[in-house]
Amino acid sequence: MFCEEKGKMCYAESDLEFLVNISNIISLSEDLYKNLKVLLKELCQFMPAQYSVIAIVDPNQDKIMISTAYGLTKEEQKRGTYKVGEGVIGKVVETGKPVCISDITEESNFLNRTEIKYSKGDTVAFLCVPIILKAEILGTLSVHIVHHYDIDFAHKMKLLHVVSLLIGKNLSIHRKHIEALEELRKENTRLKSDKPKKPDNIIGNSSLMHDLYQQIERVSPTNSTVIIRGESGVGKELIAEAIHKASSRASKPFIKVNCSALPENLIESELFGHEKGSFTGANTSHIGRFEMANGGTIFLDEIGDVPLSIQVKLLRVLQERQIDRIGGTKTIDMDVRIITATNRNLEEMIKENTFREDFYYRINVFSIYVPALRERKADISVLTDHFIAKLNKYNCMNILRITSTALDMLMVYHWPGNIRELENAIERAAILSTDDVIHSYHLPPSLQTAVSSNTRSSGTLESALAQVEKQMIIDALIANNGNSAKSAVQLGITERIIGLRIKHYGLKPQSYKIQSNESN
Repeated sequence: MFCEEKGKMCYAESDLEFLVNISNIISLSEDLYKNLKVLLKELCQFMPAQYSVIAIVDPNQDKIMISTAYGLTKEEQKRGTYKVGEGVIGKVVETGKPVCISDITEESNFLNRTEIKYSKGDTVAFLCVPIILKAEILGTLSVHIVHHYDIDFAHKMKLLHVVSLLIGKNLSIHRKHIEALEELRKENTRLKSDKPKKPDNIIGNSSLMHDLYQQIERVSPTNSTVIIRGESGVGKELIAEAIHKASSRASKPFIKVNCSALPENLIESELFGHEKGSFTGANTSHIGRFEMANGGTIFLDEIGDVPLSIQVKLLRVLQERQIDRIGGTKTIDMDVRIITATNRNLEEMIKENTFREDFYYRINVFSIYVPALRERKADISVLTDHFIAKLNKYNCMNILRITSTALDMLMVYHWPGNIRELENAIERAAILSTDDVIHSYHLPPSLQTAVSSNTRSSGTLESALAQVEKQMIIDALIANNGNSAKSAVQLGITERIIGLRIKHYGLKPQSYKIQSNESN
């Protein structure tokens, strides 16, 4: 408009309206690059200009590329690539100074990489300003203006400068968002790679089992002696086998010895072997279990049942890595890894003088505790499915499913016999099933009334179910890196319900994000 006070054109009101408009376009944008096209269109209509271009610096490739444009075809836009210092756009990036060319035909630095075609007789001006944020040049904003008379581009350059500042601020925010997403993607990839691999022979996805898998992964590559502790039936032998398979000795023998099953008068011969004629009945030489395991791993189950006299000999094997056959005169060197297991309280046995303290410290180098089934009830469902599939294969059955009522009974039961008892219960139920479905009445009587086997859980049914619910929520939070919404989807409940349950149990999702990062 014309300003009577100054006696010349005044652009303040129209400029302000335009700048407010494009500021809203940028700030309210969910898709920045899509709305930058709208901005460039508005810019061309306001100036007016025929073409407008935003070129962005790619620091990784040391080049400048057109990222968004108005008036250019896709092919023209793809051709708009420059090196820093090359052409007008390259010079603006290199120097950080704006350039105003009133006639592009008179400027040798104008390369027209886009190969835009102009009408004959048109005079084309090219205005280019840097997009700068905190002294960093992010790119350029430029316009092509066709004109037929001498005009002053000073005002248009100032306007472009203001627009470039708005674009620069929002490009920086967008770039930081992209960088944050990239870092998150890298972190997610790292966490997945750091996540312990589940051994093929072990079933379970609960948080306690993931901790167990991590311990297996850490100790397997070493030659350290391992002791596996836990109740009867938790699968200690499977843990020992998993350690052996993940070790450098995987191709060598894995020898299992159940120490409680060997008579006291034969255990020494079984472990260390004997020479012919060394005792009555020794008609031939016999290779012991340690020699069989040479180069590999020997698993001594129920180590707490080994007599004191044998503990002394085992102590020598651990210290010297040597054995002597009964009746033999030659010492045999051993290269064998020793893994032991027990369900007994060895510390109490030491106090009672039924277990050697020096032997205890030799075998207790790396201790692994295997949780009881009642401590990881979230795994009961997947274990049940595994046993059903196993029975279908080996017993030629066709069990399709287990009813929710039967599964609820499995979840509430205390499981004193742990996984072994669960497998037996599923096998019994599968045999009794007549419709390829396991119902609650197929389960053993001990599960249908916990009172009959004196295996009631402490507390009420409500508290037992609450314990299972809490553990399932914790496992879901860990699996989803503390994300409550994803955990709700996994559990089949609403975000509101999971929020209420998290508050009820006093859980903090962010702490499970940290736990997931540490344990995966």
